[in-house]
Amino acid sequence: VLGDQRPRQRNRQFHRTTWMTSPKDSWPRFSRPGISMTLLETKDGIHYFTFEHSREYQQVQFKFLDAVESMDPNNIVALLQLNPYHIDSLLQLSDVCRIQEDQEMARDLIERALYSFECAFHPLFSLTSGTSRLDYLRPENRAFYLALYKHMMFLEKRGCPRTALEYCKLILSTNLLSQELFVFAFQEHRNLSQLPNFAFSTALCYFHLSQQENIDPEESHKQRHKADELLQIALIMFPAVLMPLLDLCTVQPDAAVTSHSFFGPNSQIRQLPALAELTGLYVGRTYTLWREAAVMLWLEETVKEVLRRVDAKDPVVEDCQNKRKQRYQSAPRNIHRHVLLSEIKEATSTLPLEVTTQPVMGFDPLPPLDSVMSYTRPERQRVGASNESTLSLFFRSLLPNFNIQVMARAGQELNQEVNRLMVAMRDMLANIRFQEPPREDNPYRDDDEWD
Repeated sequence: VLGDQRPRQRNRQFHRTTWMTSPKDSWPRFSRPGISMTLLETKDGIHYFTFEHSREYQQVQFKFLDAVESMDPNNIVALLQLNPYHIDSLLQLSDVCRIQEDQEMARDLIERALYSFECAFHPLFSLTSGTSRLDYLRPENRAFYLALYKHMMFLEKRGCPRTALEYCKLILSTNLLSQELFVFAFQEHRNLSQLPNFAFSTALCYFHLSQQENIDPEESHKQRHKADELLQIALIMFPAVLMPLLDLCTVQPDAAVTSHSFFGPNSQIRQLPALAELTGLYVGRTYTLWREAAVMLWLEETVKEVLRRVDAKDPVVEDCQNKRKQRYQSAPRNIHRHVLLSEIKEATSTLPLEVTTQPVMGFDPLPPLDSVMSYTRPERQRVGASNESTLSLFFRSLLPNFNIQVMARAGQELNQEVNRLMVAMRDMLANIRFQEPPREDNPYRDDDEWD
């Protein structure tokens, strides 16, 4: 009887208890992919960790980079069949699935990447204590942040904003001392108002506080007055926010507003590119919060008051104009990266040419220029150089016959080419078959690490 039970016990999978995601029965059998976490140092109660790649994993990583350079996604699929928990392959293929609008598959691949990471956590690494750090400058750590970010965005799209917020807090807490992941490091609280998202959101919060039913009338009036003041300053400081916001809210502004130089087309033309990125991010993310009738009425009244102050040559208007010119000369690389990851068209359309004309890889978009490299890829013979854009390279990776020059001369055939692209991607994803990795000689080894 014991002999009959032994094969079934050998086929049983032991899953480690995880916090970020739970393993699924449909996933390939988990085998350590070659990722580990090391404690670098402990200073002032803060633990500094880093992920490390084994020599075998480094070889897989080199093959992945070869597959990316081949511009044939089938090579990535083949690599993932042999290494079903290779992180960068999971991230890259997730992007392909998402573009194809297969959200379930895209989300599943990200969850598998997070599971692989969590199984490699150091015993002292904590997701909740706020005392664990991972340096974004190290390439091995960046994939963890990208997986967290993409998982957070999937949660938000599924209507789980509170859970998404917790993942946002996790991203910030593990990279608190670095500015490399979309975050400005402001030393004083008052400096937060220099960002359009904080300026407008703070005003909106005070407005909603004033609208609470159980609030004292005097307190309500006080909160509303504060909201009016903050929104006026926000509109004076960032006038280019108004028209895109109204456009997304499908609200036609008054002729007096559109014809005025302060809020009219000139406000968009005069806006510095760096500020345009921040404005696009805020408008694209939060316009739904401004659609409410009461909020829109409040905004309309405040805009009229702002125009009155502008026409009266209020010194605050000139002061804010000078601040805009001084503070938003150029956006740092981490802001460009965040705009790319956000995929908010209002923001991506404002990216400078030095960003849009360079290749951007989904598994490591715009890596920091001062990255800390623990190992390097062996030099390879590069055959030919290409001046094609990232988009044309992506199309050609899926359609080898795609030619950007031909497409430029035959714009009317673009829709047909895109349809061919979608068909190719569907065929590719339909044929994905993950093979089981070879079982270890001793299936009961390390049982104490699994639940």
